[in-house]
Amino acid sequence: MFISAEDFQIDVRENPEDKDDGTDLYIPAEGAKNDHKRQLYDFLSGKTGKVLDWGILTGVRPGKLYNEMLRAGKDPEEILSREYYVSEPKIGLLRAVSRTQRTVIQDEAKGAAGIYIGIPFCPTRCQYCSFTSNKITKPAAVSYLQALFKEMEATADIMKRRGYYAESIYIGGGTPTSLDDEDFEALLAHTRDIFLTDKCIEFTVEGGRPETITANKLRLIKEYGADRISINPQTMKQHTLDLIGRLHSPEDIEKAFKIADGSGIDVINADLITGLPEETPEDFEDSLKKVIALGPKNITVHTLAVKKASRLIEEDSTLGLRQASNVRKMLDIGEKLLAENDYHPYYMYRQKHMSGNFENVGYAKPGTASVYNIRIMEENQTIIAMGAGAISKVYFPEENRLERVANVSNYQIYIERIDEMIERKERGIL
Repeated sequence: MFISAEDFQIDVRENPEDKDDGTDLYIPAEGAKNDHKRQLYDFLSGKTGKVLDWGILTGVRPGKLYNEMLRAGKDPEEILSREYYVSEPKIGLLRAVSRTQRTVIQDEAKGAAGIYIGIPFCPTRCQYCSFTSNKITKPAAVSYLQALFKEMEATADIMKRRGYYAESIYIGGGTPTSLDDEDFEALLAHTRDIFLTDKCIEFTVEGGRPETITANKLRLIKEYGADRISINPQTMKQHTLDLIGRLHSPEDIEKAFKIADGSGIDVINADLITGLPEETPEDFEDSLKKVIALGPKNITVHTLAVKKASRLIEEDSTLGLRQASNVRKMLDIGEKLLAENDYHPYYMYRQKHMSGNFENVGYAKPGTASVYNIRIMEENQTIIAMGAGAISKVYFPEENRLERVANVSNYQIYIERIDEMIERKERGIL
C-alpha cells in the first residue's frame, strides 16, 4: 500500500493551540525525538496496517546499541521492544550476534588497530555497486599502487610514533585480485613487510569476483601471510549474474572454491545478496544451498540496497520496494538454513535504501568469526584506512568517540594529491 500526501495531514507546530481542526496528526516541535518517532510510527501503522521489523530504530549498527546497553547493566531487549518497537525476531538476531561476539572479542590491547587497504578496481562495475570502483587497466593500477605504497609507508611511520600496531589487516575494494600477478604480489609484499607482525591475529584478502581467482594468486596470498579470503558469488543463477553485470558463471564459482580448497587458506567467506532483480525466494534458497555445499566457513547474507551511486537506481529505482516481501522470505530462509548447517550470526549492520528496511548479516562456523568485522561494527577500535575512498576512524576510548580522517574517493585525484592524504593522516592520527 502506498500513501500519497493527499491521504492525510501531519502538522509540526510550536503551540498545540495553533493546531488546525483538519490535521490528522499533531507532533509538537519540542520534546523527545523518540516520542515523536513513536507518534508518527503509530499513526502511519494505523493508516496502513503495516509494522516494521526494526520499528523506529535507525542507524547502521543496532548491534553496537544492544551491546552498549548490556554493558551499562540495562535490559536491551526490553528497551528495544518497548521504546523502539523492534520485533522479537530482530531482537533474537541481536541476541545471537552479541552472544557470538562475546566468544570472540576480548578487551582490546593497548595500541591495537585495524588496517584497511583499498584497491578501487574491478573487472566490470556491477549494476548495484555504489563503492569506489573502476574498471581496471594496467597503467592505472601501476600509478595507483605507487601512490598507495607511499601512503602505506608514511602511515606505518605515523603508527609507530603513535604507538599503534596492526591487530588485523583487510585488503578490500573493489576487487584486489583484479590486479595482475606482478602488481598483486607487490601489494602483498608491501603489506607484509610494513604491517604484518606476530601481534597481527588476522589477515584478509578480498577476492570477490571468482573469475579473478587463480591458483597462483591464492599461492601468493598464502605465501605472504594472509589466512582469510572472500569469494563472492552473490547468486548462483546465471540469468541474474548476467542482469547485474557479473562476468562469471556458477561454474566459475565452483572452480574458484575448488582451487581455494587446495590452497591451504584457513577461512573462506562467500557473499550472497537477497532481493536481486527478478529473483524469487526459491532462487535464493537454491543459491544458498549450493554455496553451503561448497564449504565456506563464513557466509554473509546481504540485503540489496538501491543506492544513489549505483547504475541500478537509474535503471530500476523502485526495485527495492517491489522486492521487500521477497527479501523477508529470503532472510528467513537464510537464517534457518544456516543455523541447520552450524553457521552462527556474528556481525550485522544496516544501510539506507535497503529493500524492506532490513539488514546484512555475517554468519560463521564456530571459531572462524572475523575480528576485523566485529571491531568495525562495534566502533571500539582505531581503524586506519589507506587508498582512494578510505576513511580512517580514530577511537578515543575515554570519550567513546571516533574521529574520521577521509581520503578522496576518485583514484586519479588521490594519486595527484597523495601528499595531502598523508598530511591528513599526520594531523588526524597524531
